[in-house]
Amino acid sequence: MRDGTSIDNQIEIPQSFMVMYVTPGHTRPNASHEVILNRYERCEDMACILAEHAQTMAFKENFSEQEVLRHCHQGLLADASNFTAKESDWVIRRLAELLGWTPLELGDVSGRM
Repeated sequence: MRDGTSIDNQIEIPQSFMVMYVTPGHTRPNASHEVILNRYERCEDMACILAEHAQTMAFKENFSEQEVLRHCHQGLLADASNFTAKESDWVIRRLAELLGWTPLELGDVSGRM
């Protein structure tokens, strides 16, 4: 771009994602914009990828929306090297939003919170 800004600067990171990077009692993120943007893009991409998979699972396996979300959440948590627990929670909330489903009550997932 002519003014020296990159396309990455055009991406608005939702507040629901940013809060994961703000230490309680502080107002500034505890990571660089580049790091947060990178993590956000990974999480958003995963939510979009899971959308088709979730719809297929609900149809083929005859799972309820909540069962599908729970299954996807457990899959994300199983490999902690890809997503943190907070990121996994965000991905599942975003997945529900993309599909127009009722969000999963993450406090009810066994082994969590």
